[in-house]
Amino acid sequence: MRILILGAGKMGSFFTDVLSFDHEVAVYDIKPQNLRFMYNCLRFTSLDDIKEFRPELVINAATVKYTLDAFRQVLPVIPQDCIISDIASVKTGLQEFYDNSGFRYVSTHPMFGPTFANLDQLSTENAIIIKEGDCLGKVFFKDLYQRLGLNIFEYTFDEHDDTVAYSLSIPFVSTFVFAAVMKHQDAPGTTFKRHMAIAKGVLNEDDYLLQEILFNPRTPKQVEGIRTELNELLDIISRKDADGMHAYLSKIRNNIK
Repeated sequence: MRILILGAGKMGSFFTDVLSFDHEVAVYDIKPQNLRFMYNCLRFTSLDDIKEFRPELVINAATVKYTLDAFRQVLPVIPQDCIISDIASVKTGLQEFYDNSGFRYVSTHPMFGPTFANLDQLSTENAIIIKEGDCLGKVFFKDLYQRLGLNIFEYTFDEHDDTVAYSLSIPFVSTFVFAAVMKHQDAPGTTFKRHMAIAKGVLNEDDYLLQEILFNPRTPKQVEGIRTELNELLDIISRKDADGMHAYLSKIRNNIK
């Protein structure tokens, strides 16, 4: 299959690596310098290259800020029977775009990134395939993710947004609070160092991505839950309520079983 990948960033590089030995892969990026370390693929910097390539599948791996712009740029030069796809962690506006595009589409979300995941061992990682979309496109990504050892879940666009609001916004906000109150430690303990590593990884992500995840309409309810729990914990600590602390610890230990 002729596959065009949009964006030569971390995830674009990852998909190029895993697909290039079984398919004819081309990578398009508007910045030629981003293509320097892309191997086993064709490297495109012009729309004419894409038009001549005639891709059968487009995987949009541009950063979330430019997902829709990247699609709009290439759709006029790809064949009408091409399947277009995204791997964005934020799906805002995508369903409407796809429905109006006139192209078959498939939308997925690999629930991992190069920041934390061991890309050589993905059996503990997850991927979401959106139920809406082209059947053949979904089969392609299901087969790919199965071969990578990922745990696959199928959600609607709405169900995906609910999942992201819970699984990303809570750890992100918790990490932001840790980073906001932390002070330099000359002799940090193991727990502190682990939290610091997570904070550095999260804060290394693109600002727009973090913003879009937190601006998900479903996120405020999750953040309210954090505030409620912090208020309860602060009350227990302030009163030195040993029984209350025991009950609270029992509750949260049960949550993570």
